[in-house]
Formats: sequence, structure tokens, C-alpha cells
Amino acid sequence: MKPLLQSELPGLAVRRGKVRDIYDLGDSLLLVSTDRISAFDWVLPTGIPYKGQILNRISAFWFDLLDEPNHIITTNVDEMELPENVDPTPLRGRTAKVKKTRVVPIECVVRGYLSGSGWKKYRNTGKVCGIALPQGLRESQELPEPIFTPATKAESGHDENISFERMVEAVGRDTAEELKRRSIAIFQRGADFARERGIIIADTKFEWGWRDGKLILIDEVLTPDSSRFWPVEQYDPGRPQMSFDKQFVRDWLEHVGWDKNSPPPELPQDIVAKTQAKYIEAYERLTGTRFQPE
Repeated sequence: MKPLLQSELPGLAVRRGKVRDIYDLGDSLLLVSTDRISAFDWVLPTGIPYKGQILNRISAFWFDLLDEPNHIITTNVDEMELPENVDPTPLRGRTAKVKKTRVVPIECVVRGYLSGSGWKKYRNTGKVCGIALPQGLRESQELPEPIFTPATKAESGHDENISFERMVEAVGRDTAEELKRRSIAIFQRGADFARERGIIIADTKFEWGWRDGKLILIDEVLTPDSSRFWPVEQYDPGRPQMSFDKQFVRDWLEHVGWDKNSPPPELPQDIVAKTQAKYIEAYERLTGTRFQPE
């Protein structure tokens, strides 16, 4: 199976993110999850076959399970009114037709465990995004309760962690309080469910948009690309954890000495295969069904 690195829908305006191609249908959008993979803020030249299908289906699974107001119209390509000259075949399994929203310009990050940039901040200051935490916590340790650590949305490069008060300045207190409350609640529900399926969701980010005067969940939800997924049976606090996402890719890029400033190298096939297997395992653990490519 050759990975889909870029979709092409003639005649439709498109904006390409690191993974998704976003097409404007007028009153709605078409989100096509490609097989692109990024690391260290670069999109790599090698794709991971079926990755886009896996991400699209995991999000669809969560949107349905969580029953939270969201932007999904349909993930069935046959129900999408596409231009006549568009071949629907490459879109199957990896595409969502969604409602347009006025996007809230904040990444709503929820952390249940101390890892990544949160661990670095805590180690230096005892705080994460201005939130004081108990002394003596170890890397990857579960926090006493999940914390909300918003970030600004960056078009390129790293998002910037901000304080809750800066979020209030950007979107208003009522909106900020609602997003904090709902994001933590969704994270907790998702994390409880995933743990029963053998996955620890250490942290995640949610995106929200305004539609008809209400805040609804948009983009992707609780996927290996938007979250840290750790296998329960290998969890061992005090060090970095094995993960279900790009770990093999990051480790290989570090091993070969890529400088992270020049275009990245092609990935070897064994790294592609191992990474694909991790994404498939995450899907199968969460959904309890075998992954069948479309």
C-alpha cells in the first residue's frame, strides 16, 4: 500500500496542514487525513500507510462515544456531495465532512501526567503554565488531578503555552471557564475509557469552534497525534514512557544525527512498519475491533 501524502480535489480551495488537507465546500469543510507524518516541526518525506485512515476512524469513534456537540456531518464518502470530477476512492476511510465554525484560537491542553514540556517546566520552576504542583513529582507521574494548560495556536512551529489569565484576555472569562470545564471533563471520560482498554492517555489537546452561538468540539479527538498514549502494562514512572505514536520516528531521527534545521531524510521501511503497527495497535485497543483498511 502506497501512502497518500497529498490529496487532490480539482476545483476546490484547499489549505494543507501537517497531516490534514482541508477543502472548502462553501457551507462546510472536507477534512482529508493524509498519511503524512511530522516530527520536530517538520513534515517528513516518507508517509505511514493507513495512518490517515486510522486517525480519522479513531476521531470518529470518540466523537460518537463521547456524545459531545461536535462538527461531524458524516464520515461516509458516499454521503458527501462531491464535484463530479472527484474520484472518491482515495478519500474512503480518511475523510470527514464537517460544519464550519468560528475557531477558538486556543489549544485546550489537558494533562493527567507530568511529561514533555510540562515535565521540563516543573523540573525548573515547580509549576506548569503557572500552576503550582506538589514537590517531589517524578517524570511521567500521574498528577493528583488533571490540569488545564492552554496554548496559543501556531500556524507553524511550536504552539506557545500560556497562563489561564492570558487565555481569559484572548477569549473572555466565560468562554475560558467553559472550555476549561468541558475539556477536563472530556479528558477524564476518555482517559477512564482508554485505561480499561490498556491505554494511558497522559495528555491531549482539544480544539473548539463557535457554531450557532454554541461551543462545539472540532478537529480531531484523543488520537495518537493529539495525545500521548502509553501502554498500561509498560507504565513505569520516573522516566520517559513507551508510546503509541511517533516514538520510533523520533528515536531514529535522533540516532542518525539529523540537525532538525535542514530537510529531514527518508525513513527506512522498518521504521515505517513499526510506526504503522503502533497506530494500528492503538486503534484496535481503543475500538476493540480489528483494523481493516478501506
